[in-house]
Amino acid sequence: MNAPQSWLDAVHFDAAGLVTVIAQERGSGDVLMVAWANREALALTAERRQAVYWSRSRQRLWHKGEESGHVQVVHDIRLDCDGDVVLLTVEQLGHEPGIACHTGRHACFFRQLQGGQWTVVEPVLKDPQSIYR
Repeated sequence: MNAPQSWLDAVHFDAAGLVTVIAQERGSGDVLMVAWANREALALTAERRQAVYWSRSRQRLWHKGEESGHVQVVHDIRLDCDGDVVLLTVEQLGHEPGIACHTGRHACFFRQLQGGQWTVVEPVLKDPQSIYR
């Protein structure tokens, strides 16, 4: 008899071993950010109940908030119908309201298409120079 399949085996990682992860704020429903995770990052996220991603720029695991203190507490982990996108329902900590974006904004989706141009529609809540080392 075969051992039970790991929940991670249902995730369809791309050729680089990554899967798209969407972080959605639990209370507001705001989409805070989109990131990447490898198998280890997802396993750590589930174990710690805090978001851990794979940083493509740093080429290493990245515990959200490790520098900024803007940690994401994970309340729910879901997998889409194709198995290639993970949705994390999170509580964004570290500033009120929570800052998820490295630009010092609440969410990474702060530009809106208006009249054929991208317009910034969300304020900077904290100067990024004061957040990161």
